Order: sequence, then structure tokens, then C-alpha cells
Amino acid sequence: VTRIGIRSTRVLTLDDIEVTVPNALIASSKIINETGGPYVKRRIHVGVDCAYGSDIDRVREVLFACTAGVPGLEVDPPPEVHFLDFGASGLRFELRVWIANPEVRELALDRLHCAIYKGFTAAGIEIPFAKQDVYIKELPRRDAA
Repeated sequence: VTRIGIRSTRVLTLDDIEVTVPNALIASSKIINETGGPYVKRRIHVGVDCAYGSDIDRVREVLFACTAGVPGLEVDPPPEVHFLDFGASGLRFELRVWIANPEVRELALDRLHCAIYKGFTAAGIEIPFAKQDVYIKELPRRDAA
């Protein structure tokens, strides 16, 4: 927050852009301050799907291995991998890691995404495409002319 006025508040984004927000909107909205609180560390979540039929224990191993050597990640608390759901096209997992500073969030996500893609490719774990089946009940009639 850079300035609080009678009708609006000015907020500086992480991209160094100042945004004017009406106070009425602020009063009726949920505000999340990612840099507030007693600790600088923040947890980030990386969702990834793998194809049905994948070895879930191997998926966990690869996701944990992908965190090794990524700058900005904290080792304490350690990373966590959760099997979230049976998705429409694959098994949904989430990797949760802690970062040392909110300012490295985007860079850490970029490096984790790259490491996961390379790790899955090397391990032969398929990242599924979204799939839909379409059934045609009846074709339109052609009128004889």
C-alpha cells in the first residue's frame, strides 16, 4: 500500500505498477497480504497430472527428486507430494514446497515446472492431454434434390 485516501487506496504490485482501488471494493473484498506475517517463507503449490496407469510411487519419487538443487527452495520444512484426485484425463498430484522469499516465487515455479517436465520425460511418466469423447446419435438427413 503506497497511499490511503478518503475514496481510494493505491497499491504497488510485484511488477512495480501502482493500482488505484476504490475503498468500497476493499471494504467488501478478501485481501491477501503475501508479505505480511511473522515469517518471510511462503509455500507454493505445483499441480501436475499423470496418465492413468502410472506407478504412483514412482510419480512421488520423481516429484521429490525435482526439488533437489532448485535455488530458493527451503529444505525445512521438507517438500510434500499429495495425490489429490482422479481427474478427467489423469491422476492429479500436487507438489508443495517452501520458498525462502516471496520474491523468488515466479523463478522457483519456472524451475520446478522445467524440472518436473524433464523428470517425467526421463522416467517415462506421461502427462495426459485433456480428452473428450463425442458421440453422434444421428446424422442429418440429406434431401434428394
